[in-house]
Amino acid sequence: MRAALTQSLEQLDDDFAFVAACNEGGEFMEPAKIARIREIARRTWRRTLSNRVGISYEEKRRMDRVPEPVLPVEEPLLADRDDHITPHEAKDVITQDNPWGFKVDMPQYKMNRGEIYNLCIGRGTLTEEERYRINDHISQTIIMLQSLPFPKHLRAVPEIAGGHHEKMNGTGYPKRLKQDEMSPVARMMAIADVFEALTAADRPYKKAKKLSEAIKIMGSMKKDNHLDPDLLDIFIEEGVWKRYAEEFLDPEQIDQPDLEAVLRTRPST
Repeated sequence: MRAALTQSLEQLDDDFAFVAACNEGGEFMEPAKIARIREIARRTWRRTLSNRVGISYEEKRRMDRVPEPVLPVEEPLLADRDDHITPHEAKDVITQDNPWGFKVDMPQYKMNRGEIYNLCIGRGTLTEEERYRINDHISQTIIMLQSLPFPKHLRAVPEIAGGHHEKMNGTGYPKRLKQDEMSPVARMMAIADVFEALTAADRPYKKAKKLSEAIKIMGSMKKDNHLDPDLLDIFIEEGVWKRYAEEFLDPEQIDQPDLEAVLRTRPST
């Protein structure tokens, strides 16, 4: 009996450490890890205290959508519950005939805090809903800037500021522009934005990447027609990345990237 208890406790400790590691996130979540998360989620525990006290008004409002179960109650260790879901409000919806030319695919919900759902993100650390909310800053930037009466020499500002998540193959955000629909300066801004985002040390959802990692990823984006290939080559050859790194990056981030590999990369057709 004691041996079984010891084994069970050791398994719980191991499962906890595994879930904690998955919660930190990474570039990819392997299928085997997702399967283990779902297996852990099937285990149950007995809750004897109310989970509707000491919480925010918004969270309690979500929980009150379903009646509180009679205690004690058996619950899964991990779950995707109804109260994890925040629906869209009318003001959040961007229609297909919007006046700004946005072409966006809205996720089903405004927010999904489901435990299994968030732990099983296949790539990166953001859910579809979180990525949409982050990307929405570009839409809001365009909406605000287009409403301003810029003088003639600044009229390209909305396009330059609002195009840094567009991709050369037309799969970007928020207008799905292709390379020939973007000005050279907007394409430059896209390269600068990607490099800054990859190396930034102030993002709570990811670690800052070393130069070698950032440049390698940008090479992959060049191959996938996400970044302007000619302008990226200039960015590499002229040492823009190096000057930026020397001024703004932590010393431990600065290593030697494989520049030739990126310059040899050709966009896929």
